[in-house]
Amino acid sequence: MRSIKYANIMFSFAPKSLLILLILVYTSLVFATDEAKEQRWAAQVSDSLLTGDVAWLPRKSGKFLAIYTENQASKTKGAVILLHGIGAHPDWPEVIHPLRTTLPEFGWSTLSIQMPVLTNDKRAHDYMPLMDEVAERIDAAIKFLQQKKIYNVVIMAHSLGTVMSAHYLANTPDAKLRAYVGISMIGSDQPKESKNASPPWNIKALETIKIPVLDIYGSEDNASVINSAKKRKNSAAKNNNTRYRQVVIKGADHFYHGYETALLKRIRSWLSRYAAGSEINLN
Repeated sequence: MRSIKYANIMFSFAPKSLLILLILVYTSLVFATDEAKEQRWAAQVSDSLLTGDVAWLPRKSGKFLAIYTENQASKTKGAVILLHGIGAHPDWPEVIHPLRTTLPEFGWSTLSIQMPVLTNDKRAHDYMPLMDEVAERIDAAIKFLQQKKIYNVVIMAHSLGTVMSAHYLANTPDAKLRAYVGISMIGSDQPKESKNASPPWNIKALETIKIPVLDIYGSEDNASVINSAKKRKNSAAKNNNTRYRQVVIKGADHFYHGYETALLKRIRSWLSRYAAGSEINLN
């Protein structure tokens, strides 16, 4: 609160010629990843990692954490870029860790990347100004895999990660990505009557995304996921995306407690149909 009051004082006394510059500088400080939190996550993950290798990927302000887990099967089908949910890290025990460590057993290398994070009191809509940082990280992940001669790449995300990945795909039509798996795709977390209500994130993005999409969620998922399911499906139909499929895992909650195997099985089956096969070079 003090920082906001201080900013208002600066703006009120600043010459008009400096006003825009001050706003831009202040905005860049407020709407940026929590660097200290990222460093804490990185230290914790690096110290406890048992499967996979730490990889540091470049970004404008330095580098960010990723975990690369190489394919363990006789044939490489491709790679999956994994995006975690709100405020988490790339080895998050729910959803992310099971997928990143198990998919390699079936021919898919995984690259789980640290997404921008904010303090624990922030909600999903607070992350929207960070989408430029999101795009930078996904681009770096794709480049990392291309340097390993892997071009058959799928992006897979959970919860808030689906908002980030869908936003990226909707605004990057030439992205070098084969398919998209959205796990528990959330809708807006603000009431409709709010003057600052968030846009229907995934619903709007699905009107634009052309690549194959698996929209998978649990029957006991969060209200934001369940209540927007029909609208997501309608958006894909409006977009004439015949390679969109919506799947419900009966009994599963937002974090798929006890349903990790069912989630993996459904994803593997869909990948085999829409993304597996011989390597392709999308350059």
